[in-house]
Amino acid sequence: MIAIGCDHGGYALKQEIIQAFDSKGISYIDFGTHDEEAVDYPDYAKQVCRYVLEHEKAQGILICGTGIGISIAANRHKGIRAALCHDCFSAEATKLHNSANVLCLGGRVVGPGLALKIVDTFINTDFSNEERHRRRVEKIED
Repeated sequence: MIAIGCDHGGYALKQEIIQAFDSKGISYIDFGTHDEEAVDYPDYAKQVCRYVLEHEKAQGILICGTGIGISIAANRHKGIRAALCHDCFSAEATKLHNSANVLCLGGRVVGPGLALKIVDTFINTDFSNEERHRRRVEKIED
């Protein structure tokens, strides 16, 4: 399951992603926000991160204007490895090497076409499980 959330700066991009999920039959839970009225991004990061931590196979997507604030907020949660990605290479590498469980995007930085490719790359890439990468992830978690 994919948990998705955003603040007002990420609302439009979140709607594009949800539309793509609906058309592909991808299951998700939308934690909001549900319009472009100003809200505080840490509130949405917390909800998505809690869901990801409570559900073993869950992945998260968080969006704010730049992706920076919401990624900082997400990474405050022990067990969350949130990565701000604005290209497909980074989205793939962070899953392969860092076992990232939350993708962060900047709704005012990346357009919907590229964002959808980044999301597809992220959700369809698995952790490599190589010993060197497992060791590094364990060090992050310690």
